[in-house]
Amino acid sequence: MTKQQLNTAELIARAEKPAEDAMKLHPFYKGKIEVTPKCCIRDLNDFAIWYTPGVAKPCKDIQANPEKVFEHTNKWNSVAVVSDGTRVLGLGDIGPEAALPVMEGKALIFKYLGGVDAFPICLRITDPDDLIQAVKWLEPTFGGINLEDIAQPKCFRILDTLRKEMKIPVWHDDQQGTAAVTVAGMINAVKLVGKEINKVKIAMIGAGAANICIARVLITAGCDPQKIVMTDTKGTLHKGRTELKEKFKEKWEMCRKTNGANIQGGIPETMKDADVLIALSKPGPDTIKKEWIKLMAKDSIVFVCANPIPEIWPWEAKEAGARIVATGRSDFPNQVNNSLGFPGIFRGTLDVRATTITDEMCIAAARELAKCAEDKGINEDYLIPTMDEWEVYPRVAVAVGMKAIEQGVARIKLSKEDLFQKSQTIIKRAHDATQLMMKEKFIPPPPD
Repeated sequence: MTKQQLNTAELIARAEKPAEDAMKLHPFYKGKIEVTPKCCIRDLNDFAIWYTPGVAKPCKDIQANPEKVFEHTNKWNSVAVVSDGTRVLGLGDIGPEAALPVMEGKALIFKYLGGVDAFPICLRITDPDDLIQAVKWLEPTFGGINLEDIAQPKCFRILDTLRKEMKIPVWHDDQQGTAAVTVAGMINAVKLVGKEINKVKIAMIGAGAANICIARVLITAGCDPQKIVMTDTKGTLHKGRTELKEKFKEKWEMCRKTNGANIQGGIPETMKDADVLIALSKPGPDTIKKEWIKLMAKDSIVFVCANPIPEIWPWEAKEAGARIVATGRSDFPNQVNNSLGFPGIFRGTLDVRATTITDEMCIAAARELAKCAEDKGINEDYLIPTMDEWEVYPRVAVAVGMKAIEQGVARIKLSKEDLFQKSQTIIKRAHDATQLMMKEKFIPPPPD
């Protein structure tokens, strides 16, 4: 075995280790979240306050003024993580039970990084109208909804309908969350290579919910839609793809808005002379080939973010000439992953009791994420903050909350300073509580 083959084998082994550890530790902990009290219990007499007879008084107060539910209950900080299991990671339609470990993981990140109490809800529902109704039934209990891992095209209609018909923010993390973090990475990547975001040619491999939303948010953030070329399994999206008009209206919108040069063909044609590659498609490592990377412009930027394996191994993309490479994984440099966005975005949204999460709020989060990294010093292996920089999340929360106030979608208004203090206190409490429980062995250490 050559030295290069040995290095590649070591890198692949390292990349596969998280999956091996997951099979040991998931059954050890039997779940990643639990419910713990947040009120004082000095003795059993306190239950007369928290339950009957005392609880009747807050109930009547809410009945008289429904908005008081945010004052008397945990609705103000509760989010439902809802999935039907039809598009889980890169695994596809694996069903609601198999989706539960992912939703629990999402809830864990919500709490640890955002101080948000999130609850996984996996539903045995395939009809989009039934899922819409089920989520609407949850509205009295939760302050926000995080839709997760729902197949397209139904995910678009589900999100659009719920955003219109519910009075709490509804968010599809595969769309909006991925878009926010990708835009953050793009802002700093183009700075590093000395290019301008409104002039770069962008190749987008995959035309699912994530990439379509990324394209929409990139355009709102200043990218030229005519310089974006997107491809699905049948080739590039262009004005001749009229078969998409009825069944995939979101793809058809991209056909009309993007690809000003009317490029036709497959992935190689899409990537030729592109400054930026954004791939969220089939897990690799051979979905994107080295020879296609070589077709790109000088100082190319490559985002290969399929899970659990990127479309091409990052070291192979570098060998092919890419200057900057990002993936969706935490064990490689430049993780472009929703976990950097949604905890702070929801923190800010909940703290001002926003009624929705707009594209502009997503862009505000993206710009703040990019600024956090820039303040620390960006380089080719550090485009955006890493998940362990917990102080970033209050800054994102402030940016989102202030944008919500500016756009008139916030129920309450706070100053920038007050919003930062509130967010920081809540997030630090969640972080410190977890560390304390580990120290005191309430959360047992993993087995050797």
